[in-house]
Amino acid sequence: MADAIKVLLVDDHQVVRRGLRTFLEVQDDIEVVGEAADGAEGVARAEELRPDVVLMDVKMPGMDGIDALRRLRELDNPARVLIVTSFTEQRTVVPALRAGAAGYVYKDVDPDALAGAIRSVHAGHILLQPEVAGVLLSQEEANSGQGRGGSLTEREREVLCLIADGRSNREIARALVLSEKTVKTHVSNILMKLDLADRTQAALWAVRHGVTG
Repeated sequence: MADAIKVLLVDDHQVVRRGLRTFLEVQDDIEVVGEAADGAEGVARAEELRPDVVLMDVKMPGMDGIDALRRLRELDNPARVLIVTSFTEQRTVVPALRAGAAGYVYKDVDPDALAGAIRSVHAGHILLQPEVAGVLLSQEEANSGQGRGGSLTEREREVLCLIADGRSNREIARALVLSEKTVKTHVSNILMKLDLADRTQAALWAVRHGVTG
């Protein structure tokens, strides 16, 4: 399973972790490499195991999922974090996305949809429900001005357009006939020029300001 997507499960309920593991272990392209029962343990295990994707609960004792997300970003851990939550309130999900989550699914998600979500975030895509995307767009409108887009080069605008389309760096590189390293540089420049924290904010900024294909 050398090419399998390595997944870490972080949830304070053992029965939830067991259920997730049981399903995911039958997927040919997904490997569960570890588990954690709270956010602090999840951060430690993510640093130790270097998973590709972390399935993270939000409400946990001690360090919750949002604080764990922030800590992983501070450590520059490359894992993509997919929030798995039973909470549908925007006040729970929006902060998680702001903290750097690649998306979220609910705990009653169809098993095949969960596997698809893992593959999607691993590929660099962002998973947002329409109602939450609308809230993030409203916040982005308040925090970011149209004028910043004028500092982008034509190539950076092309890259931003593809980010808004949900493309991964690999897909952007293929579409624009560039190396992945060059694409990463463009993405970093876009985030710096627009004063944005991550690809999620960049995608929302592009949609809000019409930088789409």
